[in-house]
Amino acid sequence: MSYILHVETSTKNCSVSVGKSGVLVALQELNTESYSHAEKLHVFLEEVVQKAGISFSDLAAVCVGKGPGSYTGLRIGVSAVKGLCFALGVPMLAIESLEILSRKVVANQGYILPLLDARRMEVYSAVFDKNHKRIRETQAEVIHENSFREYLEDGPVFFVGDGADKCKDVIQHSNAHYINNAFPSAKEMVRLAFEKYTANDTVDVAYFEPFYLKDFVGTKPKKRS
Repeated sequence: MSYILHVETSTKNCSVSVGKSGVLVALQELNTESYSHAEKLHVFLEEVVQKAGISFSDLAAVCVGKGPGSYTGLRIGVSAVKGLCFALGVPMLAIESLEILSRKVVANQGYILPLLDARRMEVYSAVFDKNHKRIRETQAEVIHENSFREYLEDGPVFFVGDGADKCKDVIQHSNAHYINNAFPSAKEMVRLAFEKYTANDTVDVAYFEPFYLKDFVGTKPKKRS
């Protein structure tokens, strides 16, 4: 029996799960505009392990959603997972957050296009076929009326994620299908993480960094009068 703990914090959805040999055992998540990851993540970690009926020492590995996404969210999630892996002496696994998001969609034809909001009219996107095989790597791009035209002209395209919301009014095509209120979740990490674990596809805990894709651009604090 291989218990794996999963953590996904790349968006406003703070999500934690436990899987047993690729099957979901317990899930705890909260989706809120306040980005409560710092307050909720460690509570969720304790709760989800209890719900699974195990202890942390029973874990065979810990897996993190590596981004792209929120800089702060990714930092919190990756730091927590690194700490657990060091403390427990177990391997660390990592899955790209857009791949996790793509698993929200079950399609018989066409393309799956997970999109994460990157502010203004920019999104993080990747393209998968109906079998969730990646056919275009992750990019940061500005949405316009001709975005993803080559896929839309070829068949149905399922846009999923908070980045899809900004596409609705800009990309209007008969093959465009929009899936609302979907975020990367630790629920969809379970089978993917188990496949990585059985293939010994791990990352170096000491040197692993989140997949930011873009350099962080902070805002200057307002001067007090």
